[in-house]
Amino acid sequence: MRNYILKRVFLIFITASIIIFLVFVFIKMLPNYHAAVLGVDPEIRKILEEIEGYNKPILEQFGIWVKNIFTTGSLGRSLNRARDVTAILADRIPISLRLNIVPYLLSIPIGIGLGIWAALKKNKLTDHLISIGVVIFISVPTFVVATLLQYFVVYQLKWLDTPFVLANIDFAENIARGLASYAMPVIVMTIGSVAGLTRLTRAELTEVLTSEFMLLSRTKGLNKKQATVRHALRNALVPIAPSLLGGFVSILSGSLIIERIFRVEGVGGIYIEAFNNRDYPLIMGYLMFYTVIGLFAGLIVDISYGIIDPRIRVGAGKR
Repeated sequence: MRNYILKRVFLIFITASIIIFLVFVFIKMLPNYHAAVLGVDPEIRKILEEIEGYNKPILEQFGIWVKNIFTTGSLGRSLNRARDVTAILADRIPISLRLNIVPYLLSIPIGIGLGIWAALKKNKLTDHLISIGVVIFISVPTFVVATLLQYFVVYQLKWLDTPFVLANIDFAENIARGLASYAMPVIVMTIGSVAGLTRLTRAELTEVLTSEFMLLSRTKGLNKKQATVRHALRNALVPIAPSLLGGFVSILSGSLIIERIFRVEGVGGIYIEAFNNRDYPLIMGYLMFYTVIGLFAGLIVDISYGIIDPRIRVGAGKR
């Protein structure tokens, strides 16, 4: 396992380097790149050329950019916000985490519980009701659910006085009102996650319950409940658990649609904002950060298979 992890980390380093380098080169080759980044002020232009090496070949610029990351922690300076990209991401990521962590934690027990319930009651009224709910919430786009919720909760029922999440300053002044403003986005995101997890759990557990080893466990004297808890659930959770780990990583990336609808200053909106404003250093920093996160997420998911089910020997080679 140790050798496998070291090998994967090495491959991640190589893969990330290639991806980041290609993105860096492609962005640098954009026709209006230098005009947008350097601007017209000769003093700023000179400073940027000294710090980022814009007057040097692209390969050398890439070396300077990487060097700045390790020496100063800088991913470059945002054109639109006139701040370091690292500082912008550091400010936005906690906001996205705060918004996404609660729906993620709520969706796991609810989604798996409903999936197990539906599988155990297969083809009965309970299963049909859960399946219909899952289909509805998977089919209806998130922005439709969010908009309808805002309309009824704020404008019809008047349970909340704002359809948006409060800014940090307003949140600090009235914590109860601030927490209440998070209710709608949390509900929308939880519903979406629960629907997907319920469908996956039901499908996996239904398949396991009809397996031959379940019949064998029943012939050995176990009742249905014992056989399900001891054998079926564990096998059904093997493909589900890695998706949960992948979902945890996605928390860092935020939710673009939800953040836009509820005016949350999270990391999700940065990507579109950077493209709209042609903020190339911010685009570069954003892509670099999530490329590394995504590659390590894949490694964690692969390792989790062996932990969840010891029969799966991750990285075992031919003997």
